Amino acid sequence: MNIVRLHGTDPELYRLVAPLVMDYRIIKQNLGFPFRTSERHTWWVATVKTDEGTDKVVGFVPVDRKPGGPIVNNYYIAEGDPQVLSALLAEVLKEEEFADRLTAMALTRDEPVFRKAGFTTVSTLTRYAKMVR
Repeated sequence: MNIVRLHGTDPELYRLVAPLVMDYRIIKQNLGFPFRTSERHTWWVATVKTDEGTDKVVGFVPVDRKPGGPIVNNYYIAEGDPQVLSALLAEVLKEEEFADRLTAMALTRDEPVFRKAGFTTVSTLTRYAKMVR
């Protein structure tokens, strides 16, 4: 698995994630919410090589530097693979800026992975948990 860090408006980001974020099945998993990006975003994108030698995206974690603090929101992990999410979070947390202060809106199924990465649950909704580090 290879993980790349991309600015929120980098053309490579669009090339890598467009097939996923425009897929109605992926949008349905995201409760119909579109994936957003901007100048404030940094994305970590995990890929694996296919048998044909092309890169296949297996997950991404965007961080939005909001005025109230950075937040992970609307991430995607193929088949909910906890190893992919764990690897992506480890890369995000290498950034000194996020090491001590990061909020996440995590899918409830992913709470254990976020907990292992040092996050604590603040509140729980039906499908999401607000977590902080």
